[in-house]
Amino acid sequence: MIPIPETIYTVLKDTFKSNDFEQSVHTIHDKRFHFTYCKAIVDQELIHHELLHHIQISEAEINTLHALKNMIPLEKITLSSNLEEISQSLIKGFIYVQMEPDLNEGLLIHIADLKRGYRSNNEADNEYSVIGPKVGFVEDIDTNLNLLRKEIISDKLMFEEHIIGSLSQTRVIIVYLDGVCNPQHINTVRQRLLDLDFDVIFDSSVLDQIIADNANSPFPLFMSSERVDRTKFNLLNGQVAILSSGSPYVISGPTTVFDFFLSPEDYYLPWVLGSFFRCIRYLGVAFSILASPFYVAVLTFHYSVIPQSLLAPIIESRTNVPFAPIIEVLLLELTVEMLREAGSRLPTKVGQTLGIVGGIVLGEAAVQAALTSNILIIIVSLSALSSFATPIFKMANTIRFLRFPLMGLAAAWGGLGIMIGLVILLGHLLRLKSLGTPYIVPMFPFRFRDFTDSFIRSSLSLTFNRPRFLRPLSIKRYKVKKNNDISNDYNNE
Repeated sequence: MIPIPETIYTVLKDTFKSNDFEQSVHTIHDKRFHFTYCKAIVDQELIHHELLHHIQISEAEINTLHALKNMIPLEKITLSSNLEEISQSLIKGFIYVQMEPDLNEGLLIHIADLKRGYRSNNEADNEYSVIGPKVGFVEDIDTNLNLLRKEIISDKLMFEEHIIGSLSQTRVIIVYLDGVCNPQHINTVRQRLLDLDFDVIFDSSVLDQIIADNANSPFPLFMSSERVDRTKFNLLNGQVAILSSGSPYVISGPTTVFDFFLSPEDYYLPWVLGSFFRCIRYLGVAFSILASPFYVAVLTFHYSVIPQSLLAPIIESRTNVPFAPIIEVLLLELTVEMLREAGSRLPTKVGQTLGIVGGIVLGEAAVQAALTSNILIIIVSLSALSSFATPIFKMANTIRFLRFPLMGLAAAWGGLGIMIGLVILLGHLLRLKSLGTPYIVPMFPFRFRDFTDSFIRSSLSLTFNRPRFLRPLSIKRYKVKKNNDISNDYNNE
């Protein structure tokens, strides 16, 4: 191979270390052309059909870059030798074309794929939000890289590709922001992926379970999302994202338990409204976990805590029910779970009909047959409704599961059993870690400055720092400046 001198071509090769940047050499009509571009964001068909094809079929002699520029049927072609301009253009979808022997100058040609990824079938249906972008990831990993490149226009966005799976040979890409993400998190993810000895990677959720710090926990230790804006937010905070070919979900970490109750709408609404709705979610989770166990504990052990005004309705509703409270609750809870599972497996319209009709018919029939009480149907319905307030599906599944062991403890020891279950749950959360980061930080270890975006969403004037528990290399996300509004000057006059 002919050695390439120290030129812009070699400087670009040393500058862009991300695996999605490509450099190639083509010999056409005894001329050597050097191409530099980002595979994730350019249109490969334009390179082959418009660029290479027209150079190959050209009968005119191409001796200069100006001659090459005049014969290429594409717009946005500029001659440049400015390294900063070239670097910024490459990550926006340009290709840099050079001709030997002069490799200190070249043509910047815009060949970005502007349509890929923005289709009618890649909306984030499972993480829907009324306000904000609706674009989600798809099964094509190159499309997902394209979407990320369009959202984060920076040469600091790094893609590191690995092949995982002895049979599937699945492309797995680690994504992070260089200079922001802590190298320890990157090295941990890289090492856990390289240590895998797995045959087939079906989905990124498989990677989630394999590389998690604790595979026996019901709590998700990695954020799994199909939304582009949520993944972008995680990367900007200093987290590591993992993409897998064939999966529309991107997992990112390290995460805390509070991350799973954040919704993108919290940041698209005024901070007062965002904080209010976030608190509603926390209250909904608490009600969803504790409502049914509390019903079992009260009716089994603690009759004295029932207010006198409620005693008569409860006695009347349970007069003809032949089951103990725990059997009654389990029967109804399992029925709701079966309806939910059946509805999610059926086509959308049929599933919605089954959920509505099945819930009404079965609930009414159960009350008429004296198999359950009216009050319990209300509690179980509200409990199921509250579990849907969780934005992330994996955490919603965990909340649904936690009710059942707590109901068993409530049936065995009443309120004491619920307290024992909550203490065990808290102890488990205290021991959990995500990529070595405590799972319930900033509560433990206590980090007062990170409370600005945990239980509530504070004003943007207070959230300019990245979460400190992620140990980012750059702590500042943006700078807060005092507004010198022209209206203030007018009022002062």
